[in-house]
Amino acid sequence: MPREQRREPDRRAFGGEAETLAVEHLERSGYHIRDRNVPCRLGELDVVAEKDGLLVIVEVRMKSNAAMGEPSETVMFQKQKRVVLATLYDLQGERLHDVAVRFDVISVVGRGRAATVEHIENAFDAGF
Repeated sequence: MPREQRREPDRRAFGGEAETLAVEHLERSGYHIRDRNVPCRLGELDVVAEKDGLLVIVEVRMKSNAAMGEPSETVMFQKQKRVVLATLYDLQGERLHDVAVRFDVISVVGRGRAATVEHIENAFDAGF
């Protein structure tokens, strides 16, 4: 079996673990989780949460260690643009037009209960 095919389930499990840790962190911080892994033709939204009337779109990034930099540093301009466009597409589909939206990044380093979770509020905006 080619190496790329063997790694795909591991990457999905790794990403799923990161999202679970992120959701647990958000819930402990008082956020209501509206949805996870929201697919649309423009991309996927990792976590859609709500707190104090604000819709929060969360991009989750994980690395096993930070030796090569923080996971949040991998949310580059192109990814930000895709997340914003996917959000606009999703909001239009839900007929939500006058809602305040914030874009956050949750950075997870490590695995399991030993992982560190950093929540970066307002990590980027829709102004591109």
